[in-house]
Amino acid sequence: MKIVRHHAKFLAAWIVALVVGAVHADEPKHPELLVLAAASLTNVLGDLSADWQRASGVTVKLSFAASSVMARQIEAGGKADVFVSADQEWMDYLQSRGLIEKRTRRDLVGNRLVLIAPADSKIELKIAPGFPLMAALGSGRLATGDPDTVPVGRYARSALISLGIWDAIQDRLVRADNVRSAMMFVARGEVSLGITYATDAWVDPKVRIVDTFPANTHAPITYPAAVVNGARVEALPFVEFLGSAPARDIWKRYGFTQLKK
Repeated sequence: MKIVRHHAKFLAAWIVALVVGAVHADEPKHPELLVLAAASLTNVLGDLSADWQRASGVTVKLSFAASSVMARQIEAGGKADVFVSADQEWMDYLQSRGLIEKRTRRDLVGNRLVLIAPADSKIELKIAPGFPLMAALGSGRLATGDPDTVPVGRYARSALISLGIWDAIQDRLVRADNVRSAMMFVARGEVSLGITYATDAWVDPKVRIVDTFPANTHAPITYPAAVVNGARVEALPFVEFLGSAPARDIWKRYGFTQLKK
């Protein structure tokens, strides 16, 4: 019996060694960065990361969702090297918990808040205090990010409060889990109107911009980036690249705005 137990232990150790060896064999030979970013950055970060990867030789893996989802994922101990948020609040959330390297935090670009409709919609509106949004919706609904957690929804709520129509509209909201989901509701014609960023509307031919919200109706839309605590050493050069002159043309091509110094 002792011999059997000895062989069983040896076999178990041998299997563990094989599994561990297989795991290490699958690890990338070159450094790889994991970047968690706001959904509205899906297209532009794809191009920016490809450029940086060619220049640096460092692979970049991108993961997109609402800034709130990514911040909470980091808080829960999820692996990440860089976080790029669609607002300051979720970056503040991580900073207050000591989960990012404060010295690496920087604002990259800005954006605009827009009212969108399906491309074939005939709705015409001029955004101003008390504008007839409810009348334009008719029996339809308005899609945007969930105002309780998603940055675009927070900006939208602020703008609609400023314009004096939030109380009337809030029960007609479709509260999407991120800005791209909100845009999809509009693109598929499932809602009459939506509130997204200008850059999202520009990449989908199935929607059109009805009008742009005045900048003074909501907080400035800015995208901060930072290195996450415990990140690979390549994380900071990547963040610096995102804010560099070579990256500026790519941000501009996708409609993001340069921040005033």
